[in-house]
Amino acid sequence: MTATVVTAVTIGATTVATADTPPQFWTVQDYGTVLEQRGDTLQTYQVTDISCLRAEAGTRTGAGRYVLPDDDVYTIAPGDGPDRATLHIDGSVGNRTLRRLNALPPLCANSLEPPAFDVLWQTFRENYPFFEAKGIDWNQVRDRYRERALAAERTGNDADLFATLSEMLTPFHDAHVTLRAPGVGLFGIPRPGTVTPSPELDAKVESFVRQRDLGGAALTEYGRGRISYADLPGHPDYGYLRLSGFSGFTDSDTFADNSAELDRALNDIFTPDRKARLHGLILDLRINGGGSDSLGLQLAARLTDRPYFAYAKQTRTTEPQPQQVRPAATVFAGPVAILTGGSTVSAGETFTQAMIERPAPTIRIGESTQGVFSDVLERKFPGARHDTWMFGLPNELFRTADGRTFDGPGIPPQIPEPVFTDEEIGSHRDSAFDRAVRWLSDSEPVRPHR
Repeated sequence: MTATVVTAVTIGATTVATADTPPQFWTVQDYGTVLEQRGDTLQTYQVTDISCLRAEAGTRTGAGRYVLPDDDVYTIAPGDGPDRATLHIDGSVGNRTLRRLNALPPLCANSLEPPAFDVLWQTFRENYPFFEAKGIDWNQVRDRYRERALAAERTGNDADLFATLSEMLTPFHDAHVTLRAPGVGLFGIPRPGTVTPSPELDAKVESFVRQRDLGGAALTEYGRGRISYADLPGHPDYGYLRLSGFSGFTDSDTFADNSAELDRALNDIFTPDRKARLHGLILDLRINGGGSDSLGLQLAARLTDRPYFAYAKQTRTTEPQPQQVRPAATVFAGPVAILTGGSTVSAGETFTQAMIERPAPTIRIGESTQGVFSDVLERKFPGARHDTWMFGLPNELFRTADGRTFDGPGIPPQIPEPVFTDEEIGSHRDSAFDRAVRWLSDSEPVRPHR
């Protein structure tokens, strides 16, 4: 592609496109995405070896910075050479690798789109990391379900198409494998024996904790009720901090606004007076629906006075990107007891993983977390008939310092205790909370932080 006029303004190391700047094309390595920078627009394409679907577009708001629908913010920065760049998405830790293309892939100009089943199957084949761990033969799945799905699509039977796709995805038992078909159905299956977080469950558990664990004392709430704090009655030197997610702290729900609200809450909680008398903290993540991994690292930064390794983020062909926890200006570096369970999901789990190497005494009490860590690749279906249908899948690994991952079984507790079972609630017990109080009071020895 050539251009007769080239105009650009350079700010720092970033070239700002103008209307006359030739378009630039990038492939996002291991994310099945191609980007087209043209003037003030960033057009995204979802690609596989058999498909190219035009997806969302963003508007430039600064040098290399674009705002997409739902207020997602993409920032493209120069890489190690003219054909390399990086993509950062606000709220997601690390950067994605961009490689320059001369033009859009030829499939992007093809008006004939593959069947919905084939796009979904191929997307999983190229991106899903856990077939072996889940014991799933993906080729066998195709052979079993493809003709049924194609017949449903040919006859316009959306209910049967949705049922077929849901049935083939059920064995994953992966809470980050989703299918959304407005007016038809919503699919998502958590790990067996666990419960997906919901506003109703969150409200029920908060009421139980307030009455049983805090003696009816009020929690001070922040972030639209998703962050709450109380000093423990009878133990004024212990604090109780509860987070039901790492998102939704503000009406806008943008990363910038949520980050500011989290800082405001933590500043209000960790006052100089409280830090002077606080000897321990119970951090309750047992009902935590996830959100932004970056907000998890922001909280971890308030809980250490020394930098340390959090985890390394990796995709199929990229090297692991180590992430660090760096102390914030105001921190609490005393003992922390983290309460987790099967309803601790996604960013609640990456935060928990980021606390494994915390230098100060740290313990995990309760049950294993859900077992899903990756950002979710949100993919669309081909064709006008299914233009509102979406599916999601993970494509990333979060590794510990020794290279382990917890995808599938979740992060195990160091001290197992039941979490909000019918028996516990019926007997007005909270064994995990009580064990945390005993651990903080040093009636049990401090265990290694790993």
